[in-house]
Amino acid sequence: MSEAAPINRIALVEDDEDLARSTAQLLKLAGFEVTLFDRAQSALDVLDADWPGVVVTDVRMPGISGIDLFRTVRERDAELPVVLITGHGDVDMAVDMLKSGAWDFLTKPFDPDGLVTVCARAIRARELALENRQLRALAGDEAAPVLLGQSPSIRRLREMIPMLANADIDILIEGETGTGKDLLARLIHRSGKRARRRFLPLPCAGMDEALVTRTFGPASDPAILAVDRGTLYLDDVDRAPSRLQDRLISFVEKRSVESGPNEVPLDFRIVATSLPLEEGEAMPVQPALFYRLAAMRLVLPPLRERREDVSLLFARFAAACAQRLGRNVPPLSDAVRTRLATHDWPGNVRELRNFAELFVMDLVGDPSGEEAGGDGRAPGGEHASLAERVDAFERGEIVQAVRATGGEIGAAIRALGLPRKTFYYKVAKHGIDLPSLKKGGG
Repeated sequence: MSEAAPINRIALVEDDEDLARSTAQLLKLAGFEVTLFDRAQSALDVLDADWPGVVVTDVRMPGISGIDLFRTVRERDAELPVVLITGHGDVDMAVDMLKSGAWDFLTKPFDPDGLVTVCARAIRARELALENRQLRALAGDEAAPVLLGQSPSIRRLREMIPMLANADIDILIEGETGTGKDLLARLIHRSGKRARRRFLPLPCAGMDEALVTRTFGPASDPAILAVDRGTLYLDDVDRAPSRLQDRLISFVEKRSVESGPNEVPLDFRIVATSLPLEEGEAMPVQPALFYRLAAMRLVLPPLRERREDVSLLFARFAAACAQRLGRNVPPLSDAVRTRLATHDWPGNVRELRNFAELFVMDLVGDPSGEEAGGDGRAPGGEHASLAERVDAFERGEIVQAVRATGGEIGAAIRALGLPRKTFYYKVAKHGIDLPSLKKGGG
């Protein structure tokens, strides 16, 4: 999850110079970064709650013993693993320390491979502990901006919001489904001089001819009058039927509507959203409308292109869900961490939010989905994994859309709101037989 340097440091505390040198060499050859201390106090001067690694210490040392070192470290950070190196006479003491929270102990002379294995497991535990700590910190950061993310593209958009909010130019926001186009549009409205006036959403994909006429046609009090001095939000303008596009061209140019016998001028700005055009794809918006709306074009990148934002978004969504349900955010498991780091998130921020909420409700199961059985349930009677449920949902939605459009693939793609490449990627991923579907098959 974290983009920081890998956690692989070992604080080796050993007063025997020869043993310290040989042990440090062993650990360095195994890939660890070793910081060597010949006294416990020297180590305590460095070790804190953010130490990005583990501690390996001899028990018997002059001054502060390894046991006292362990106790002090545990007071500073109970999640910092401490491995004790003991003589045979100290085994009982070491066992008592295990009960008190020490990570492990080895007796001299210890097996070199055994030390490497113990350290590797401890490093892994430390990495997860620090990432869970980061998750909790991110979740509790109420000062974070509403448009979350630290990727360069999101930072740039965030910086532009105040300037665009008070400008009178129209804006076209392009992005895949689930990237947050609606959020960005509302942020632009709320951040400027029009915030006290109406933010009027117009879902272009769902407007039939009768609704177009009622909205823009002659009437004593057309609903569109409410947008005066506010923002008209044209959602999915790329899915607007041609009749609506014709009306919009005139409306955007004239900035007025008929109300009874009069032509009423309106002061408004437009924020429109659209899916990005695939290479070679014909523009679904009439040029006369597109270039009027796109005085300023903003692009919201898909989540797979800003992976550094996944942890922050996941933390905020999980915290919001936990607060709503009156629950604590669970610790981040290795399986969930792997999914956050490797999944492509084709549903973008919306898919990540759903995953975070299932995680908080303990409904994630095995995110890898590799152990689930063919009946939709995982071994041991557990429910199917999240990955399986998402795949089954996606497959069903695609099949239903193709059937509903009579096998018209272009219409199905528009109904699903997917980029063409994403549609065919999912078709291949889920093994959907498109030719059979076009013929009415399953």
